[in-house]
Amino acid sequence: MPNSRANLVSEAVKRRLSIPVAIATLALAAAAAHAAGYPERPVHVIVAFPGGGAVDLVARAVTDKLAANWGQPILVEPKPGASGNIGAQLARNAPPDGYTLMMGAPFLTVNPALDPNSKFKAADFAGAALIGATPNVFVVPSTLPVNSLREFVEYAKARPGKLNAGHAGTGSFSHLCALLFADAAGIELAFVPYKGQPQVIPDLLSGQLSLMVLTSTFAIPHVKSGKLKALAVNTQVRLKELPGVPTVVEAGFPPEIVAVQWFGFVVPAATPREVINRLNTEVAKALMSPEVIDRLEKIGVVVMRGSPEEIDAFIRGETERWARVIRDLHLSAD
Repeated sequence: MPNSRANLVSEAVKRRLSIPVAIATLALAAAAAHAAGYPERPVHVIVAFPGGGAVDLVARAVTDKLAANWGQPILVEPKPGASGNIGAQLARNAPPDGYTLMMGAPFLTVNPALDPNSKFKAADFAGAALIGATPNVFVVPSTLPVNSLREFVEYAKARPGKLNAGHAGTGSFSHLCALLFADAAGIELAFVPYKGQPQVIPDLLSGQLSLMVLTSTFAIPHVKSGKLKALAVNTQVRLKELPGVPTVVEAGFPPEIVAVQWFGFVVPAATPREVINRLNTEVAKALMSPEVIDRLEKIGVVVMRGSPEEIDAFIRGETERWARVIRDLHLSAD
């Protein structure tokens, strides 16, 4: 009798234990099925900067191919403002179902450190797919009487605080790169914020601005036309499109100021891993397309790929780096 009773208790325990296991199994199966059918409706991609800018152009180069492969519309929605904060907050609050993506870029790792009251942090997002990176170029108007970064430094030292440097908003990559350069060079510049890089270019071309750390996307055409002069590229190797332009290290500056603007899709952190993996696979497939590679290369983007885990690790590293820079330079959103 005791043995019989023990067996009944044992069976009851097994049944109770099997319930959560069954639920978990069903949940995993449902998530896998969801990922397999994904996407079943239009997908939205938030771009946290103005339309026509580098982030927007990169997004469209990839999403056009994804939409064709999926047979589903992908709506690229520029949501500019507050150096990317507005778009990031919208993306952070979106349902974590894979139907709202955001084009991640350096602002994702910079803004929370720049503004302690920021309503988002990089950890609110999961990396879904890396797309690539575009180098930055130190450019000046063709009328400025300097032909190298060293000459610009001497020119600026003779005019402390009188040369205007344009950038795409406080804490933007163009702003941070210019600040790092000015700090390393020991020069004083007057920084002028704009809503985005496209908005800076007219004043740069006219000579109202004396310097801009511009993405190669926008720099190369104006350098080749002779309207701007490229003094250095902010990379570890020279650009094939500008073979005669030295890197900042070759120009005599420390490697700590080297920084490359990256692009990739991120999603709310709670998005199912199965959906993230599918996104990663689908974007990788799109990035193997010659037409996508061609579109990206034409706007100066070097294609890069990585697993979601590698992207998350990269974002963590960038977050730590820019937090140190912002702290050391005593920067704030104000």
